[in-house]
Formats: sequence, C-alpha cells, structure tokens
Amino acid sequence: MKICFATNNKKKIEEVKSALGEDFTIVSLEEIGCKEELPETGDTLEHNAFQKARYVKDNYGVDCFADDTGLEVEALDGAPGVYSGRFAGEPRSDERNVDLLLSKMAGKDNRKARFRTVIALIMNGEEHAFEGIAEGKIIYERTGTGGFGYDPVFVPNGFEKTFAELTLEEKNQISHRGKAVKALADFLK
Repeated sequence: MKICFATNNKKKIEEVKSALGEDFTIVSLEEIGCKEELPETGDTLEHNAFQKARYVKDNYGVDCFADDTGLEVEALDGAPGVYSGRFAGEPRSDERNVDLLLSKMAGKDNRKARFRTVIALIMNGEEHAFEGIAEGKIIYERTGTGGFGYDPVFVPNGFEKTFAELTLEEKNQISHRGKAVKALADFLK
C-alpha cells in the first residue's frame, strides 16, 4: 500500500518506514511535489495533525497521514506541549529547544514527562486519529547521539538509556510515535 506521510522531517520518515515495515510504501511531501511549509496553527496536537493532513488532501488530492508530537513536562504544567518544535522560537532548532527545556528544569525535582503523538489519517474520504504515549523523565544533561528533538534528555520509564541512546528498532517498540504508528498500521491492515 502506498500512502503519503505529510512531513519533510527525514528522521520521522525513517522512523515510520521502519515501524510500518514492508507492507507499506511511504511517500514524502517532496515526492508529491509539496514544497511549502504545512500549516500548524492549532492549540492541540490533534488540531495540528488534522490541519496538516487536510491541507495535503485538499491541495494535492492524495490520501495521507500527518502527525504532531509534543513533549509534556509535569513540572512545566504540560509545556512545551503543542509548541515543542518551536519552544525556543524561530527558526526551529532542536539544540535551542533542549537548552531552553534544561534551563527551565534547573532546580526542579519533579522530572516526570511524557511524549504524546497524534496521527491524523485521511483515507477514502474518512478521517481517523491514532495516539501514542511514552511516559518517562527529563534528565539533567544530553546523552546519546541518535534520534532527534528532545530524545537526548528523555529517558522512558523502565529504561536507563535516553531515546537518543536506543537503536531505532528499540525506540520504535516503546516510543510515542512507534505506538501511534502501530495503531495506524493495525487499522490499515
């Protein structure tokens, strides 16, 4: 099955291709000729995911899915949440986002956090949503070189390593995106 993943993030595409396996051919925005930045003006992950998927469906006429992910930190009242990608402002920078997070977490004992992903699917004229959550904690400094975003400072519950230290296969088994993609794949199959 061929389906468009409404993102230009190569790391996300790699993760999703790995999680979906051989049954699916993932087509990127670039491959359908979409070069513009997709709208993300919602105040919830769900809103943003559907906004991106509807934009692709309306403007390019292809069935697709889009995701939005947020890191929700308990000590920061759920921030950065829906603003995770732009936490430190424009232009987007994983490095600056992590720096800002670590500075806001300085001196805080409560390190509980969770990643939450919502995938919006538009297929055959119907809309569906899938969610994945990974509970964990924010550590005090970056560890690991894999992954992207906040992965170097997030340790999932039950693990001693950050997402950035896990292999892609290990991460896909337990991550928020991996869980949401599994729900999407189960639905598509």
